[in-house]
Amino acid sequence: MVQTSSPEIRETDTDRGSRASATASAAPASPSAPEYASWISQDRSTDAASVAMRREAAELVERVMAHYRGNTTHETDGQWTEPVANYLDADRWQREMDAVHRSVPLPLAMSCELPGPNTYKAIDVLGIPVLITRDRQGTVHAMINACRHRGAKLLEPGCGVSRRLTCPYHSWSYDLAGELRGVYAEKTFGEVPREGRSLVRLPAGEHAGIVFVSLDPAAEPDLDAWLGDLRPLLEGLRLAECHHYSTSELTSPNWKVTLDGYLETYHFASLHPKTVFETNLSNMMAHDTWGPHQRIAPALRPIAQAVELPPDRRDPGECVGPIYWLFPGLAIAGGWRQKIAVSLVLPRTATESVTQQIILLREPAVTEEERQAADRFGAWFHEVVRDEDYATTYGVQQGLKALDGTDFVFGRNEPGLQHFHRTIHRHLDTGATAASRATR
Repeated sequence: MVQTSSPEIRETDTDRGSRASATASAAPASPSAPEYASWISQDRSTDAASVAMRREAAELVERVMAHYRGNTTHETDGQWTEPVANYLDADRWQREMDAVHRSVPLPLAMSCELPGPNTYKAIDVLGIPVLITRDRQGTVHAMINACRHRGAKLLEPGCGVSRRLTCPYHSWSYDLAGELRGVYAEKTFGEVPREGRSLVRLPAGEHAGIVFVSLDPAAEPDLDAWLGDLRPLLEGLRLAECHHYSTSELTSPNWKVTLDGYLETYHFASLHPKTVFETNLSNMMAHDTWGPHQRIAPALRPIAQAVELPPDRRDPGECVGPIYWLFPGLAIAGGWRQKIAVSLVLPRTATESVTQQIILLREPAVTEEERQAADRFGAWFHEVVRDEDYATTYGVQQGLKALDGTDFVFGRNEPGLQHFHRTIHRHLDTGATAASRATR
């Protein structure tokens, strides 16, 4: 890994070439950046969401171009300090899980991971085995992935197709809505009332190509309110029409240490000099928020040529690389492109999380050449996050205990980090207030 003390917002090709030559012997070879192809410039959909998305994309390009012309980036009014203890305290982590992950609708699947009737995604969330299904009518359900006989896991984590959910332990079977349909050897077992032995349901809903699940069975989430004004922009991306190509997993440190790295572009030049920085400018982006959610929009290198073109000849997908981030941990990168990389970060313990990397394609990979291109894209994404981002954040976590009693500082140019941590603080404060009222 190559570090520089103060990366410039922009760097010339000569500068990059000189630095690469000087450090080639000290750093391992980096994977070549995949070729990107714009989708948004080819979209001709006339539905309201698509039209609004393209209009907003043109406006976003103008905002990022203003930063390019001025050699600036989005800045907040001031800095933010976060005590290191807030990353270390196991009790606080538990309160975060209760106030956030067990309280809000979690984005746990992309719709295209369940592409048709009788499909499913099984995923473990905070030690809870969750099963998301699409029944034969196309309706999405979520439930605890545990048989009501003796609690055995029905399906192992992953995606698949199944007309019936059959327990591997004693062959009790359920339909895709979680209703008990069959009891093996019921004549000797004894009659089992079907209505009382369905799988334990979890509230679920599907909006804008994303499946949301609440871990609280009694919750009544309002997804329209939860997504707010971000929803039409997500719908314009038409994620539900994409094709799920692959999913890989990475272990990662504490969930906040991990997610801090997703929410700023300040590190591109120093941490990713031969990967991300080859296609993205560093420390140059637009930033927007919608309630707890947000979007960072880095400038891509072709913006240097596009800035001289009239607006109707600019391709937004070549100028800006927006990353839509749904609280508490879903990042959608490349939504304006033909290949999309989705990151789902889920806490496991106070010191560990897991990241699902989900690769979506606008068109299915049919030929060998298309599959190889999709494989290269997924491998590049996986290796960069593992070998550069997470290698660094594991180092961050290793130093936390020694830094206890101090704080981290988030700069004016790191609005995503500030918004993320403020949102967590608000949820903790709300949870504490509710608990106080309940004890009166």
